[in-house]
Amino acid sequence: MSGPSALLFLALALLAEIAGTVGGFGSSTFFVPVANFFFDFQSVLAITALFHLFSNASKLGLFRTGIDGRLLLVMGGPALLCAMLGGLATPYVPVAWLKTLLGFFLVSMSAWLLLRPAWQLRANTPTAVAGGALSGAMAGMIGTGGAVRGLTLAAFDLPKEVFVATSAAIDMGIDLSRATAYFGNGYMHAHDLVWLPLLAVVALAGTWIGRILLRHMPQAVFRRIALALVFAIGWVTLYEATG
Repeated sequence: MSGPSALLFLALALLAEIAGTVGGFGSSTFFVPVANFFFDFQSVLAITALFHLFSNASKLGLFRTGIDGRLLLVMGGPALLCAMLGGLATPYVPVAWLKTLLGFFLVSMSAWLLLRPAWQLRANTPTAVAGGALSGAMAGMIGTGGAVRGLTLAAFDLPKEVFVATSAAIDMGIDLSRATAYFGNGYMHAHDLVWLPLLAVVALAGTWIGRILLRHMPQAVFRRIALALVFAIGWVTLYEATG
């Protein structure tokens, strides 16, 4: 990759990290579509999982007092298991139709919630389990499931700091699980790992900037911005799937 392309990639990764922190969905929701323009799909999966480990470690360090323990257990368990299964299934499952399905789901759900802000998923255990399982499976198979996890967490109307911290804690387990599967599939390429030190710096900087923005953002504004980000990334996902 040339110098200008490398700088563009890192700048977009920083914006993805900031958006992921503000939206509460994790940077992979925004990072995967960006990385797909610079790397092959297998490399994107591996780089995203490792970059996300830095990202979530940064969030847990900055938002560590806000984790919801019950949601971490109820959502995190299914998410971790399904992320492993999804990662192992990647060599056998066509990616294009999964991206199309994910994009359609994100666009339709976020649009519905933006148009009808009083409506939300039921805040109960089945919702948490299903949302965790679906987000984990999507993360394992196509590299991003944070928007699905974010829509699920939005049903519980968590304070923004708790939302971000709980999402990051669940995502940390997903990343560790799918990274193991990707390593077994041979997706970890030595020429891609040289990006990790720079991406670690980007993850920390983006999380810190996102945290500052969250401090000055009312809860109602935070929810609408989060849903708008999901809507936008849904269109990007559809564009990639059909392009």
